[in-house]
Amino acid sequence: MSTHLPNKTSSSHGGVRGASFNPRSPQFEGRFGRIFRSLPAATWSEEALRKLAGDGQEENRMSAEPEKDEHNLPTAPREDVDEQGKARESRLHDDEENSGIDAGYTYFGQFIDHDITFDPASSLQQRNDVNALVDFRTPALDLDSVYGSGPDDQPYMYTANGRKFQLGRDLLEGLKGKVIAKDLPRHTWTDDDGEHHRALIGDKRNDENVIVSQLHGVFLQFHNRLADEHSNWDFTEIQRQLRWHYQYVVLNDFLPRITSSDVYKDILPHLNNNGSIFEYPPRLHFYKPRNDAFMPIEFAVAAYRFGHSMVRPIYRLNTKLTGGNNPDNTTPNEQARGIDGRQFIFAGLKERGLNGFDKFPQEWGIDWNLFFDLTGDKDSRKNKNRTQPAYKIDPSLVNPLAFLPEFSKIDKQPPLDDISKLQPQPQAGQFNNLAFRNLLRGMSMGLPSGQDVARAMGYQPLSDKELKVGKATTSEEFDALPILSSIHSEFSGKAPLWYYILAEAAHNWREKGGGKPETPVSLGKVGSRIVLETFVGLLLHDSHSFLRQAPAWTPEIGKKKKFDMPDLIKYALKL
Repeated sequence: MSTHLPNKTSSSHGGVRGASFNPRSPQFEGRFGRIFRSLPAATWSEEALRKLAGDGQEENRMSAEPEKDEHNLPTAPREDVDEQGKARESRLHDDEENSGIDAGYTYFGQFIDHDITFDPASSLQQRNDVNALVDFRTPALDLDSVYGSGPDDQPYMYTANGRKFQLGRDLLEGLKGKVIAKDLPRHTWTDDDGEHHRALIGDKRNDENVIVSQLHGVFLQFHNRLADEHSNWDFTEIQRQLRWHYQYVVLNDFLPRITSSDVYKDILPHLNNNGSIFEYPPRLHFYKPRNDAFMPIEFAVAAYRFGHSMVRPIYRLNTKLTGGNNPDNTTPNEQARGIDGRQFIFAGLKERGLNGFDKFPQEWGIDWNLFFDLTGDKDSRKNKNRTQPAYKIDPSLVNPLAFLPEFSKIDKQPPLDDISKLQPQPQAGQFNNLAFRNLLRGMSMGLPSGQDVARAMGYQPLSDKELKVGKATTSEEFDALPILSSIHSEFSGKAPLWYYILAEAAHNWREKGGGKPETPVSLGKVGSRIVLETFVGLLLHDSHSFLRQAPAWTPEIGKKKKFDMPDLIKYALKL
């Protein structure tokens, strides 16, 4: 069964949010909706969801326990030695790493999410009417999170002539290193709570951690370089070119990495047949908007949250950083525990975590070669010079995600003398555990179970004994993991959709490669089809996308056959 391309003369949502105001697409917001409208909502008790999420202190729950030594101090897998203390020569340093996906794609995925979905109004604790929810991002890959509502409406984001973006301060490679990045432009003020530095950008969420913040800066610089090199282009053309390059990367680089190759080829047959989308139209079985594009709740609240499991607990931003608790120095103990020169993704201590929504140390400039393979010679770089992989897609989230800073009490900088200092308490009335928030949100939105969605797609759902909870590292460890229904009887035959999609990926990894650490992990059939049909559907229903305006278009930047994220970064930063 195939889908026809939207009629180019029909009204289509996914219009332009920014300076390029087109009367044919005047809306700057969209709606959420359902792909599987007839499936029943799945429900569980809050007790069951809490048990599945865990509290970040116990094994075999979705919130992983902390990595610590016998003295209750935080540790991380060493990049320079193996478990016997010998120098490592292999690229894979941690069995939880996903050899098929570089760490940078975790945050590119987050950046994409902020471009297409924003729901500030729904409640975690009560059932929501999806049809009444407003998506405050356009359901289109149009970078409205970057451009906002344009230079006329938000001039503080742009230069005086409105043609380029303003940039922030220089960011350095280590304490005395060279300039390698630009911070976001920030507004600074002081009040009773101290000094604050908030980013002046189109979507505040792109400053929620240091990595996505600097990735947002890459897109600002890509736009500015286009403006510098094409003086005959007006703002609208520069904007269009950046959007098309970005859309191309999403379709041809990001999606093939994170989804099943079989499902990818089935939905996009023109890529496999070297033809056009008119000869081989995309095959969308389930995402079928009647008029305007909408954001599927099955995607936004479940399938696309797979990226949470890809987050690493600790990252190296650049190779010149060497400090531990003291940013200027490190101790032999910190070196032995593998935390020297690296920062936790989130932490209860401001200077040890990549927490966002404020200015961070100037020496935390990102060397993007540590997040994406910019050289094409990844295997030659070892130890701290390597491109860090993402973590596996599985039903396990690293310990720092059980304590989200936005909903936590963040202390000043006491000594990091206990693992609990990285694990802040929630703010009053808030849930700071990401796994629990995701599970609760899925139920509040009335999502069907994973098994019901699989059956609706024509797939045989995973059995209870195939649905595991916890880390996927080796086949032996995977087989020893508890099954979902053992966590709580309410999950028997009825798995939360978000969890099911993660468990499906882990199950496929076990079946495909025998559970070997080096076997790449991607989404399974259910997760892949929801994600791919949503992205392809959004592009097809956006009359301004390259897939609608110039489906045979390919970028001229870069020397590879297919332009990818490393090419985008190298062009933006003139590398």
